[in-house]
Amino acid sequence: MATSTPTKPTAPAGALDRFFKITERGSSVGAEVRGGLVTFFAMSYIIVLNPLIIGTVQDGTGQYLGGGSDAPNLGMVAATTALVAGVMTILMGVVANFPLALAAGLGLNAVVAFSIASLEGVTWADAMGLVVLEGLIILLLVLTGFREAVFRAVPVQLKTAISVGIGLFIALIGLYDAGFVTPGNGTPLQLGSGGSLAGWPIVVFVVGLLLMIVLLTRRVRGAILISIVVATLFAVALEAVVGIGGRSEDNPSGWSLDVPAIPDTLVAAPDFSLLGQFSLFGSVEKIGVVAVVLLVFSIMLADFFDTMGTMVAIGSEANLLDERGAPPRTRQILVVDSLAAAAGGAGSVSSNTSYIESATGVGDGARTGLASVVTGIAFLLATFLSPLVAMVPYEAATPALIIVGFLMMMQVSGITWTSYEIAIPAFLTIILMPFTYSITTGIGAGFISYVVLKVAVGKVREIHPLMWFSAALFVIYFALGPIRGLLGV
Repeated sequence: MATSTPTKPTAPAGALDRFFKITERGSSVGAEVRGGLVTFFAMSYIIVLNPLIIGTVQDGTGQYLGGGSDAPNLGMVAATTALVAGVMTILMGVVANFPLALAAGLGLNAVVAFSIASLEGVTWADAMGLVVLEGLIILLLVLTGFREAVFRAVPVQLKTAISVGIGLFIALIGLYDAGFVTPGNGTPLQLGSGGSLAGWPIVVFVVGLLLMIVLLTRRVRGAILISIVVATLFAVALEAVVGIGGRSEDNPSGWSLDVPAIPDTLVAAPDFSLLGQFSLFGSVEKIGVVAVVLLVFSIMLADFFDTMGTMVAIGSEANLLDERGAPPRTRQILVVDSLAAAAGGAGSVSSNTSYIESATGVGDGARTGLASVVTGIAFLLATFLSPLVAMVPYEAATPALIIVGFLMMMQVSGITWTSYEIAIPAFLTIILMPFTYSITTGIGAGFISYVVLKVAVGKVREIHPLMWFSAALFVIYFALGPIRGLLGV
């Protein structure tokens, strides 16, 4: 029997490799697919959580998002949330070739819901118009080179601190979302419920985390994805046998968000009626120009610097940063992120932004934009397969955040801790992200303290003009409450 000679790779495979630079970045198609799926599972909670935040709040006229005053339409919000996230994440992969996923920004959606849409006389269309306006302004700052210039003006060690701080931040998010830590009685946080661990969901979290640690230590490919799948199947089996139910005041040991169960149907027809329901300047006549400017500024500053920190953290974890601490195609990354902010408003699902959970996919081997394309496709499929997505509970997905937090924490050795003028700003950046539950706050504290210390030690010439400008903006940002009070808005 004759032995067939090896065939050359097909042209499409070669083209795919060249386009995404898969081999050049030391990756493989398999690693990119795994990484993309891991990122999706790590952030798919937004499909459930975003509707619960913006879909359950009545605007200043008493209407829910999408219309109606009797009951919210959460399915409509969920479908559009997944659609916008999918399209923008694919765009990030194709245009920027960077393993970064985007979706409706947590925190930003709460601001839109509770600080804008709920203002008297303001409609959801008005609120989403402000989001579109903010995204277009940031896009203009990118196209003029301003946003990229600010990014490059930040000292490399401060960028490292941002990455480390985000690592601690997402680790805390993972512990909190899984119920491993909760608000304490007399303390900000405590272990589990009442100071101890109890309930089957915590067991799922611990088992998933330990499995992930073991597989990662043994260098098993796909360690994070394997652990999420195993933990999910374990959770589904437990729910079927024990009947744990969702977490509530009467059931504090229940599942924190999704109740893992085999759904009655795997497919649900999506409703995209929210697309295009925005009024660009409708809020001006309702609340005035000054109030609009302040609201847009507060959203914009958070969007502006959150993405900067996130892309540094992802690029560092993927070993894609250059000698100045910048990822490849920085401008393209920022352009897509800016478009995503506007697209989120145009889709009526709040500003879309880059997700630090993308680091979970990078931790599982993703290095290129192909992983983002896979994540985006998964989001698009989720518009139809939302019942399947709901099978994955927080407790099965959040161990990935702990592991990625560890991996990002390893970069702390890149900071010169003996030099106080950089070490103290770095320290403030790192600790304030988890302690205030805000990436923007940590970056702002680091910027301001860096400028102050450089002035204090007589090294004013080392401060880039854009660092002066950014620090001044953060001073305004931190004082927005008193400023609004003085202006009566």
